[in-house]
Amino acid sequence: MPTIGDVAARANVSTATVSRALNGKSTVDPELAKRVRTAAEELGYRPHGPARNLRRKTTATLTLVVTDIGDPFFAALARGLEDTARDRGYSLVLCDTDDDPAKERSYLDVALQERVAGVVIAPTSAATDVATLLDQGAIVVAVDRPLDEPRSDRVLVDTRAAAAKATTQLIDAGYRRIGFLGCRPDGYPDQQRLAGYQDALGQAADEHLVRHAAPHADAATSAVRDLLAPPASADALLIASPQLAPDALGAVTEHGLSLGTEFGVVAFDVTAWATALRPALSVVSQPAYEIGAAAGRHIVARLAGETSTPKHTELSPEFVVRGSSLRDQG
Repeated sequence: MPTIGDVAARANVSTATVSRALNGKSTVDPELAKRVRTAAEELGYRPHGPARNLRRKTTATLTLVVTDIGDPFFAALARGLEDTARDRGYSLVLCDTDDDPAKERSYLDVALQERVAGVVIAPTSAATDVATLLDQGAIVVAVDRPLDEPRSDRVLVDTRAAAAKATTQLIDAGYRRIGFLGCRPDGYPDQQRLAGYQDALGQAADEHLVRHAAPHADAATSAVRDLLAPPASADALLIASPQLAPDALGAVTEHGLSLGTEFGVVAFDVTAWATALRPALSVVSQPAYEIGAAAGRHIVARLAGETSTPKHTELSPEFVVRGSSLRDQG
């Protein structure tokens, strides 16, 4: 089924222009509007569902667009949003982009066609285009990472400060060669956590102790093996992504090192099995459920007219110190 994005590509215009042209807005140049209608007819594009009525109001539906619903962080965030939305009479549609901008764009096009009341999005990039949704009257809330669009709301977590606190705890415990393992060097969460790590180390920060690894194909295992070997010779590790934690910890164990006594570890957002390790794993835990709930409250407040300006909320994560980042385990 062709989308509004397909029409925009055929007519060589933006999706915003397609939306205005098909809604009969007088601000669109007549020749441009004709080109859009011709492209729509050639593709067989028809607004569907609630979008059939071009003068309709928004529907009682919210869309959640995340990069990986398999990540427990996003699963908990989705639950928080869903509970808040349902209590206020809204239904929720969940979309998983796999961190693919093209897939993200297609989901946003569908949200546009369906006239959803709001979109909560963990964008693949700060430059993700949500202008047409906002022009249409939808409320857009960025979570986990911000959007460049100044009209969007946001609910973020101060993970930079949390990473600094975790790194400082490792330093205070006596570790000196502290490595950093992230997932995406160009991703906002990793950038913030790396900055916090560097804040804590100051002039002692060593770029040779920083690694990034994709969450597949044993990349984390290889990265940690490299950190453990000379010249890096790491004696501790801050793991910035929970997806990397199992392989990273496996590499530490493979090297014959005991957590806490010989090698310190703090990981972000590892909750389900953190206390099953011996010693238990020190973690930085983001309030994922509350992020989703807060995003839902943002949308409801804006739709109810309680506020007309974008709201920016910053939450604080919890840092739980356990045996894996302490020296006195035995």
